[in-house]
Amino acid sequence: MRSTGGGGRPDEDGAGLVRRLGLPGLVDVHTHFMPQNVLDKVWAYFDAVGALTGTEWPITYREEEDRRLALLRGFGVVAFTAMLYPHKPGMAAWLNSWAADFAARTPDCLHTATFFPEEGVDAYVRQALDAGARVFKVHLQVGGFDPSDSMLDAVWGTLADSRTPVVIHCGSGPAPGSFTGPAPTGRLLARHPRLRLIIAHMGMPEYGDFFDLAERYEGVHLDTTMAFTDFSERLAPFPQEERKRLLALGDRILLGSDFPNIPYPYAHQLHALERLGLGEDWLRKVLHENGAAMFHVKP
Repeated sequence: MRSTGGGGRPDEDGAGLVRRLGLPGLVDVHTHFMPQNVLDKVWAYFDAVGALTGTEWPITYREEEDRRLALLRGFGVVAFTAMLYPHKPGMAAWLNSWAADFAARTPDCLHTATFFPEEGVDAYVRQALDAGARVFKVHLQVGGFDPSDSMLDAVWGTLADSRTPVVIHCGSGPAPGSFTGPAPTGRLLARHPRLRLIIAHMGMPEYGDFFDLAERYEGVHLDTTMAFTDFSERLAPFPQEERKRLLALGDRILLGSDFPNIPYPYAHQLHALERLGLGEDWLRKVLHENGAAMFHVKP
């Protein structure tokens, strides 16, 4: 890494920050690995996303899978996810099968699964859990479904009972969807208050509203994915009046990056967090301790 993109020490990469903070490594709960044909379509979306955001979104780590794994480990990441998500019925069970195989051959990956409101969803979610799934991903913007859809009621109950974390993209960035924003997720939590939801991207751009949900429900966490970076600050600036709540919620904020689909170096996410000036104890929690505790990651 030649530049941190602001904050941190010049030319310090993720591994350097890990050493300086005395951490065993980074636990990144929001990274994407998926079948190549699906990933190609995701990359094509980001290649065209400038029409939605008015800002170009170049993929920094458009590499082969083995190279991406090597890069992530080189950044100091010791545990990560394989976030994947369906945009239509009939995809989720197939994606889960791929993810189970990927986790089996990638020991440092937290076995990830997904689901969609469709016939059979109950069965394949239970099958994924029986196969060892440790975290699920739901993307309300891409999937275009209401999280309170009656077809998912039993699924949410199962995930609440098993205490399985769910990373949920429910904020309205980079572009709003029919069921993004705090209201649909708030209705879901009112019905299933014991859910362990990890709000992707800190709920960007509705930061404060999702902080409200985190304060109301002890199972609600937030991941840092793309938040506070120069790129996101141009699109959806973090409100300064919410900074105190970042510190107060420090035990429930986890590192997320969106690797490899990010338009800047990986280290920039880390230094964007460091330059918030919330202290090394807060940073250690976010970069490692909170994720390690949630997923029982051992040094």
